[in-house]
Amino acid sequence: MPVLSLADDFPAAPREEWLSLVEKTLKGQSFEDALISRTGGGLSIQPLYTEGPANPRDLRPRDATRPWDLRTVVAHPDPARANADILKDLEQGAASVLIRIDPTGQDGVAVASSEDLARVLDGVLLDLAPVTLDAGFLGPKAADWLATLAKGAPNAPLAFHMDPLSAFARTGASPGPMESHLVSAATVGARLHAAHPKAGLMLASGTVVHEAGGGESEELAVMSAAAVAYARALVRAGLSMKEAFGAITLGVSVDGEYFTSIAKVRAARVLWARITAACGVELPARVEVRSSRRMLTRKDPWTNLLRLTAAGFAAAVGGADAIVLGAYTDAIGLPTTFARRQARNTQLVLMEEANLGRVADPAGGSAYLETLTDQIARAAWGGFQAIEAEGGLIEALSKGVVAKAVTGTRDAWLSAPRKILGVNAFPNAVEAPVEVEIPDPAAFAKPIPDLRIPGPSASCPALLPVRLAAAHEEA
Repeated sequence: MPVLSLADDFPAAPREEWLSLVEKTLKGQSFEDALISRTGGGLSIQPLYTEGPANPRDLRPRDATRPWDLRTVVAHPDPARANADILKDLEQGAASVLIRIDPTGQDGVAVASSEDLARVLDGVLLDLAPVTLDAGFLGPKAADWLATLAKGAPNAPLAFHMDPLSAFARTGASPGPMESHLVSAATVGARLHAAHPKAGLMLASGTVVHEAGGGESEELAVMSAAAVAYARALVRAGLSMKEAFGAITLGVSVDGEYFTSIAKVRAARVLWARITAACGVELPARVEVRSSRRMLTRKDPWTNLLRLTAAGFAAAVGGADAIVLGAYTDAIGLPTTFARRQARNTQLVLMEEANLGRVADPAGGSAYLETLTDQIARAAWGGFQAIEAEGGLIEALSKGVVAKAVTGTRDAWLSAPRKILGVNAFPNAVEAPVEVEIPDPAAFAKPIPDLRIPGPSASCPALLPVRLAAAHEEA
């Protein structure tokens, strides 16, 4: 039977004719002002897309029953409570856990030794449940502690996630030369790779840029520069180029702007493909996505459930390998058991009821999302080249190049009029306080291991986290 194409009966409408018709409806407003919007990073969004560029796509088949790694965060300072949270999460549907470590207990579990970490992981089968670390400058020591606990399981799916560059950017200082911390992490990584060849060693992340108010291209530029810096360090430590890139995980943030977030996750893979191809390596990217903390509100925190659901949707549709969704109360305090359950169940609904993992790349072919992916990737590549021209990420951070770009984007974002649900749009007049955990970190604090490496300490303008709703909540 012949196929009829109804579009062939109508002449193609040139864009100029379409624009002339549109302008008649704008009543004196310019097309740019009335119909073009912009992302947080300043990229333009057109009202209509008819074709888009063809971006490299990840079309690997996904497991329909478990298409991504549902990862939860544990940060309660009490190791015993952290252990209970981990076991509950794994029992109730989580596939893996991210342990945030801080010996002081201020911003993570009070862990300062292998014995402390053993208490946190008591009862966890390390050869089955992936365990991921977030330990800042303590990363190499924490990696050794975890490797010691998994000594009898060489194939354990561990992710050491050493990331001294993010720690440097966030704190604005390093205990000793920053380059030495990079070398230390790579040296430990190369040694652990021999014992745990399937483990992830480094996390190349730009989330610190996002949380400080940076745009999507600035975040991915830093992510790309971190990936190159870690690959170079691992190769110098003795790994092959393929082993080095294979041991790196990309870290990307997503928020409630789900179209931009989908395109950002896809753009991260585009950048990875270009970087690895330039190094003579062909490896698929491994992407861990974390929900944005800067998007969360303290007022009417229930609305954060909507933001987190949108972020989880974007991560899944964008093709994330692991997704970490925070709790709706994270802007106020540590989550209760109920809040942790909400964080888990949001992902379970997206995975098992919405079936978002049944299509490898549902955004592929969309002219809008293909164009936005390309825009973000191109802008990020330019930012990455600028960082490399400064001598690499350490130099770009130390000279304030990254901070200057992030501050400019943040200030423009905060100064723009914005409606935030539950804060200055439809505020809840009878808002009741939500429950959060407020433990005393001093009750669990441990002595901080010596992190200093001989030599002069490095410094840079710190990329301090912001919350976009904070100014409106204080008004």
